Amino acid sequence: MQYYEDIEIGDTQECGEYTVTKEEILEFAEQYDPQPFHTDEEAAAESAFGELVASGWHTASICMRLLVDGSIRDQASMGARGVDELRWKRPVRPGDTLSVRTEVVDKRVSESDPKRGYVDSRLEGINQNDEVVISWIGLGMVERRNPDA
Repeated sequence: MQYYEDIEIGDTQECGEYTVTKEEILEFAEQYDPQPFHTDEEAAAESAFGELVASGWHTASICMRLLVDGSIRDQASMGARGVDELRWKRPVRPGDTLSVRTEVVDKRVSESDPKRGYVDSRLEGINQNDEVVISWIGLGMVERRNPDA
C-alpha cells in the first residue's frame, strides 16, 4: 500500500490502455450527454468534428477508470477534494485507444486533519498517436502512515 509518505513531487506513472467503441460512445451519450455530435452519425458529420465523437465526460470517465485500476487501487486513497484545470484538448473518436499518465505536482499535510495528506497530480489522457485528449489536476487525499511523526 502506498501512503502519503511514499509519494514525492515529480513522481510519474503511466496507467492502462482502453479502446473506445462506437457503441459505447452512443450508449454513454444517449444516457448522459445527448448532443447530436455524440448520438447521431449523420448530425456529427455536419458538426465541427466531422464525425461521431465521445462526450468529454465519457473520456473523463474512461481516464478515471484507468487511473483507479492503474494506481489508486494500491494507494491509501481517501478520495479527492475535486479537480482543477479540466480541459478537453482533442476529440475522442471510435477506435481511439486511450492511456493515462500522471505527475505529482504538489503535496502537503492537511492542517485540519494530520491523518490526511493532500496530493495534487496532473493527469493527461493520451490517444494512440501520443496526443493529449484530456487533462486535469486531481486534488487527491492520501492517508498518512505516521500522522504523529
